Amino acid sequence: MTLPVLIIGGGIAGLTTAVALQHFKIDFRVLEAVPEIKGVGAGISLAGNAMRVMHQLGLAETIKAEGHPISAMVIQDENGKTISVMDAGKLSREHGLDNVAIHRGALHQILVQALPPEKILTQHKAIDIQEYPTHVEIVLQNGNRVSAACALVADGIHSVIRKKLLPLAQIRYSGYTCWRGIVTNTWGIENAAYETWGPAGRFGYVPVGGNKIYWFACKNAPAKSEAMQRMTIKQLADNFSKYFHPIPEIISQTPASELIWSDIIDLKPISKYAFGKAVLLGDAAHATTPNMGQGACMGIEDAWLIARLLHQHTQTETAFNLFETQRLPRTHYIVNTSYQLGKVAQWENQLLAKLRNCALRLMPASVNEKQVVKLLDIEVG
Repeated sequence: MTLPVLIIGGGIAGLTTAVALQHFKIDFRVLEAVPEIKGVGAGISLAGNAMRVMHQLGLAETIKAEGHPISAMVIQDENGKTISVMDAGKLSREHGLDNVAIHRGALHQILVQALPPEKILTQHKAIDIQEYPTHVEIVLQNGNRVSAACALVADGIHSVIRKKLLPLAQIRYSGYTCWRGIVTNTWGIENAAYETWGPAGRFGYVPVGGNKIYWFACKNAPAKSEAMQRMTIKQLADNFSKYFHPIPEIISQTPASELIWSDIIDLKPISKYAFGKAVLLGDAAHATTPNMGQGACMGIEDAWLIARLLHQHTQTETAFNLFETQRLPRTHYIVNTSYQLGKVAQWENQLLAKLRNCALRLMPASVNEKQVVKLLDIEVG
């Protein structure tokens, strides 16, 4: 009997990979550590590159129905003065690059419902991988082993399997920490994603469907700061109290149960994704800071490409090596650019911030648009 492909990790990258393998009629199983797969986090934006993959997989319309279309991306200063505007509606009309914001939980549910339940194996925590001439074996935490034709490793930034394959890979702290929340949209905010850069920190918000708003707040801080971790809704609202309406209100009206805190980290770019009959995908391969909105989108790109390559090539190692060759330049560029962009967006020095804002205001919209199209306009046919 032919062994299935094993996907390690039931996050967005892992589940999308499963849907893509199913699309190409490749047998698979998903191994997930937790008892139940559900979305962890608050909101997420799927840019045009990710939505093109979802269109190929037949999920784009469902995602649009559950989420919220984004027609503009606006950066402002703390007084509400515009720094930069990207016409996302134009990108959609002229280039077919839709941008949709959706709750992570809703996206996870869409992906899970697209898969046969018996192919998702929960409470299967992978802790090691062993390769043989004809197959691989995944060692589980409970001591059991699962055999597979090959392994697609998508178990996140703290990947246990990556640590086995590449023990010197480094997690990198960005220099700022982040709070996220979901709140009912009582301000009539529609269709645009907003981000505010100011001296008290960075604040962003976007409608995600269901009359809800997803928001995030970033503040420069030491890594793993207990003071930041203990920050309450009231303290956060006070921190941003001098920012324009409705930013303080968005924070103060958020239920405490919806507040999520974490430091912003990424994976310092690694030079290898393919390891014989195993390959790294998603955050296990190229976790990035969220400044370009490409973390999940890169994982979704991975899913489509690896499934297509496995469909095209009978030799697993050939498919994995081609995947590595094609993905390394793009993912390294996004990880490094996002890391530097976050540093610039978090500037607290008032003079530097004013110079930054002035430079962005002077940049022609056409230049910004060309850069975004170059980033998002990938071929997935």
